[in-house]
Amino acid sequence: MQVVPSTLDDIEKIFELYDDAIAYQKTVFNKHWQGFERSLIERELNEQRQWKILIDGEVACIFAIDFNDPLIWKEKDADPSIYLHRIVTNPKFRGANFVNEIVSWAHVFAAGKEKEYIRMDTWGDNPRLIAYYQKCGFSYLGNIIPEASNILPKHYENIELALFEIPVDKK
Repeated sequence: MQVVPSTLDDIEKIFELYDDAIAYQKTVFNKHWQGFERSLIERELNEQRQWKILIDGEVACIFAIDFNDPLIWKEKDADPSIYLHRIVTNPKFRGANFVNEIVSWAHVFAAGKEKEYIRMDTWGDNPRLIAYYQKCGFSYLGNIIPEASNILPKHYENIELALFEIPVDKK
């Protein structure tokens, strides 16, 4: 297993996996992503903020990172943090618990960037996902309602978000 930056050559696979994730979300919950702007993904790729997990050369999982998320985290965004976004597992690898692998990777990556926290958010009314992220080591910090913004993806409109963090292990 390797965690490596995604490249522009991966963009079609990334969108294919997003489509797979949306189809899956529709079967397990009453909310789902509403697609993403290609320009957002291209920018993340160019800034090396899109990552992939490879197993035997195949893309098993993708995720994005950021170093700021002020629209969601408000004043807490001042804390040096890495933010995990859009974790998507290739359906062929579903059940492999890649969030645990991403968290392990993020501890090393974030420590190298002198970050103090690994953070993420999800829908605040999804107890199954909240429990899963807690099982992966995240502390549940509570729910917020983000302010309306044309910067955030469409699925952030009129929702409640659950916030999570893990202090970075700097060993």
